[in-house]
Amino acid sequence: MTFLLLVFSSAKAQERIDFYFKTGKATFEPVEQNRLEQFIQKNTTVKIVSISGFTDEVGSAQANNKLAKARVQTVVDILNNRILTRTDFRTNNFGEKFAQGLGENALNRKVSILYLKEADIPREEEILGLKPKSSELIAPVVPTSAPKFPEVLRFKNIDGSVSEFSLDTIAMKSIYEARVGEKLKLKNLEFKINTFMIEPRSYGALYELLTVMQSKPSLKIQIQGHICCMPNDSRDLSTQRAKAISNFLQMNGIDKSRLSYKGLGVTKPIYPIPEKNEEERAANRRVEFEIIAN
Repeated sequence: MTFLLLVFSSAKAQERIDFYFKTGKATFEPVEQNRLEQFIQKNTTVKIVSISGFTDEVGSAQANNKLAKARVQTVVDILNNRILTRTDFRTNNFGEKFAQGLGENALNRKVSILYLKEADIPREEEILGLKPKSSELIAPVVPTSAPKFPEVLRFKNIDGSVSEFSLDTIAMKSIYEARVGEKLKLKNLEFKINTFMIEPRSYGALYELLTVMQSKPSLKIQIQGHICCMPNDSRDLSTQRAKAISNFLQMNGIDKSRLSYKGLGVTKPIYPIPEKNEEERAANRRVEFEIIAN
């Protein structure tokens, strides 16, 4: 599932918009260039945080990194300082790094802009999880309980349609209030069989975790992948699945310093392997995350 504009009920969310390219191209087709121009004209009061370039998996990694950089430069040149940016504004060139497991190639050939709306700019340091200078600290308030999380997220898709995800606010509260060392399971998370490609119907679980991490900048986690049904993880699938979750969070603005991941294969099953039935296999085939800092 790829979306154009990320709309969270939480006031702490950064906004995001994606612009797409043809295969192997670093310049826009007229339709996409027009979309970017419209975005600029309608958003003169926003503030850009970062611009990130991506490619599909066609071609070498070196060529794709170069292509991603060129795509970012195309967007920077068109923006030409027409929209306010942070003084430590970043451009990121991910190449094909995040292409795997995220859907169709056409939706991976893009540049993503993260930005803040005008109303959120006064709180940008808080929103971005950056520590203010000591001279600016004025009796910080430490939340004692979880904020009110949205029950529904809606996304505008590239074709103009709207996708909707219902969120489990009780699970989100549990994540927010979890203590260091506590492990939680990502519920309702499924992958395409024998791959690390995330099933689209599972994105609700990922948005729950993402929303909590956006609302609590101090939260750091280690993502742990587990598999079932086989004596060993010869393909390192458990690591690749954990990495796919980390990639999703990074793509949506969570700094990589807050994330780590590892695959545990079949070394920590809930039920002995071989499992007796599908219920046991499903329990062993899971992704958990451990709270490293909160």
